[in-house]
Amino acid sequence: MKENKTNINWYPGHMAKTKRQIIEKLDLVDVVVLVLDARVPKSSFINDIEDFTKNKEKIILFSKYDLCDKTKTDKWKSFYENLGYKVLISDINKNTIKTDLINAVNESMEKVNNKRKEKGLLPKKARVMIVGVSNVGKSTLINKLVNKKVASVGNLPGVTKNISMIKINDKIDLIDTPGVLWPKFESEEVALNLSSMTIIKEEVLPLDKVAIYILEKLSREYPEILYKNFGLKEFDINNIEEEYEIISKYKNIPHISNEVDYDKINIVIINSIKNETIKGITFD
Repeated sequence: MKENKTNINWYPGHMAKTKRQIIEKLDLVDVVVLVLDARVPKSSFINDIEDFTKNKEKIILFSKYDLCDKTKTDKWKSFYENLGYKVLISDINKNTIKTDLINAVNESMEKVNNKRKEKGLLPKKARVMIVGVSNVGKSTLINKLVNKKVASVGNLPGVTKNISMIKINDKIDLIDTPGVLWPKFESEEVALNLSSMTIIKEEVLPLDKVAIYILEKLSREYPEILYKNFGLKEFDINNIEEEYEIISKYKNIPHISNEVDYDKINIVIINSIKNETIKGITFD
């Protein structure tokens, strides 16, 4: 099996529309919450966030923190804090995210309302915009904030399609937006990182390219996870037939016409991250 080479330039029309909608509504917004996948905190960062949100107060939230390599991700947390961002973390075991985010928004609104006071204006209710690339857990976060299911939640990119206003409490209104992705990736590695976390839809990149990237990444940085999940002590792309044969036996994947079922193995590799079987990884 040969690894496919591809140039990546993916920017679906609904994402261009979303960015226009966000820009149109910025005058209504006081605080922008940028949600990043804690496993790819650099790759899931929206490169031009500062350009199109201008002088709005901003908070970064790391979602899926329970799935990441905390040692590596915490370094990214410090990196963004050193840039001046307030950074929060959220995972399935952390029940305080609603309180944490509300407190962070209130702190940001103090700055906004102090400026209003200087102009002789009364304090205002916070309007918060949630943004992020697709499939980073924005809808799940919103559901936690309102204590009920008001936004669609799914494990596929692009579930949310329209901007809507949601009341959090008497001081905060939330504007939900669909995921936003930039038109050109700064590197192929960024695109593959996003694909590995199913942030980019699976049909956009060849499955074999993504699966091989995952195996190579695990081999270099998480060999114990590679061995536990696929029976490989290391992954050598120059011996890919033999490596896939080992995975086939380890995962009990039947052959097709006496040959390894490469397509099935690729799907199993990708789904191991998508279905959260593999944890404790950060690819940035």
